[in-house]
Amino acid sequence: MGFRCGIVGLPNVGKSTLFNALTETQAAQAANYPFCTIEPNVGQVAVPDERLDKIAAIAKSAKVVATQLAFVDIAGLVKGAAQGEGLGNQFLGNIREVDAIVHVLRCFEDDDIQHVSNHVDPIADAEVVETELMLSDLESLEKRVANAAKRATAGDKEAKIMASVLGQALELLKDGKPARLVEPNDEEEARVLQQAQLLTAKPVLYVCNVSEDEAASGNALSQKVFAKAEAEGAQAVVVSAAIEAELVTMPQEDRSEYLAELGLEESGLARVIRAGYTLLGLKTFFTAGPKEARAWTFPNGAKAPQAAGEIHTDFERGFIRAETIAYDDYIALGGEAAAREAGKLRQEGKEYLVQDGDILLFKFNV
Repeated sequence: MGFRCGIVGLPNVGKSTLFNALTETQAAQAANYPFCTIEPNVGQVAVPDERLDKIAAIAKSAKVVATQLAFVDIAGLVKGAAQGEGLGNQFLGNIREVDAIVHVLRCFEDDDIQHVSNHVDPIADAEVVETELMLSDLESLEKRVANAAKRATAGDKEAKIMASVLGQALELLKDGKPARLVEPNDEEEARVLQQAQLLTAKPVLYVCNVSEDEAASGNALSQKVFAKAEAEGAQAVVVSAAIEAELVTMPQEDRSEYLAELGLEESGLARVIRAGYTLLGLKTFFTAGPKEARAWTFPNGAKAPQAAGEIHTDFERGFIRAETIAYDDYIALGGEAAAREAGKLRQEGKEYLVQDGDILLFKFNV
């Protein structure tokens, strides 16, 4: 299952630097001028999870495979993007194709790096981008809602659902609020809202890009962003893109010491990746054996056959049962054999809701 987080923001806020560090490549051109990124760059990153290493150690696995998340570096938005300013329509289209938005905000002062509006104000920057996304959604919805309402009066059931849920979104947008505040009444409305691919319906993570000496504590600007995120029910993290760019040039064994010297327990990117994972409502199950220990992504609320389908469609199609061990039991007892002997290995059927951290072995027949 592929999930994509789109990195957005105004020009020169550190998007491409963050992307380069995330993917440990120089795939995105990080340059000090607007629109240095014209085509979206996509990078797959491993989701850090210390549980996987512990499972692999117990299972004596020859290979360890983390689950991954895709990040898309999207060129900087500017005011007027919804009307095509700064190649805006192309960029808005790229945002439409991602599952969540990682909104990078500049929270540092640096006279050597040009700011598109010549002053640093992350809240104002956020509002510029949000306004463009709202305007794009408004334009997208006005005709669709009117057409759906006409079809609904003629007895079209699908159109009635569309007119209801998208009408709610339209009213919110007219009131200056994002479509993510829509509360669908049922699964059908949720499906229609998702299929509409509204930019402001996507979950948002604010990334406060601060200077190196403020990476551990943040600053007054990042505090404002955190307050904004809390008010919106969104998430925020503090990162120094400069530190992350430096980290990826170091040997792996030197990174912990470097972070400790800066007063950091882990990299900011690890927090960004995990926050993006949580933002998308994703969880992890594991498979483990002598050949391989692997983490697998599944959406919250998935049943055992759906989780099996993440490995292979045949596993879902021919699902029989799932041999299941809770992570804590697996670790405490020292592996599958001991868990089985202690009665902690369960046989779960098609209605089992998979839990985060489950170690699973699927039985299937096709």
